[in-house]
Amino acid sequence: MHRSRIGVILIDHDPATFEAGVAFWAGVQGVRPIPDKEGRYVSVGEVGSLALEVQRLDEGSPRIHVDIETDDVEAEVARLEGLGASLVRRRDGYAVMTDPGGVPFCVVPVQTGDSFVEDAREWE
Repeated sequence: MHRSRIGVILIDHDPATFEAGVAFWAGVQGVRPIPDKEGRYVSVGEVGSLALEVQRLDEGSPRIHVDIETDDVEAEVARLEGLGASLVRRRDGYAVMTDPGGVPFCVVPVQTGDSFVEDAREWE
């Protein structure tokens, strides 16, 4: 048995537009942006129980993607492959995948703390 849920909505920006993106999304939410220690992720509030973050990309086009958080990354990757997702690559502790239409998302360890236990679904 493992648990999972969509936990984070990420708004990806390249370095040239990152600061403007942070300012915009913080303004949309009416919050003060809170960067992580490395400056790669900036929290700009929540949408219900979902965290909303702006992510600085090293490469790639601006986009929005979701993180599916889980207490067992390997089990969740296998479950999602069974639903038609494709594994793109494994990273240190998480996996990058695409849905059947090619839309990217990540499967990550639990990031949101207490709300995960309350909101996650259990899978056999």
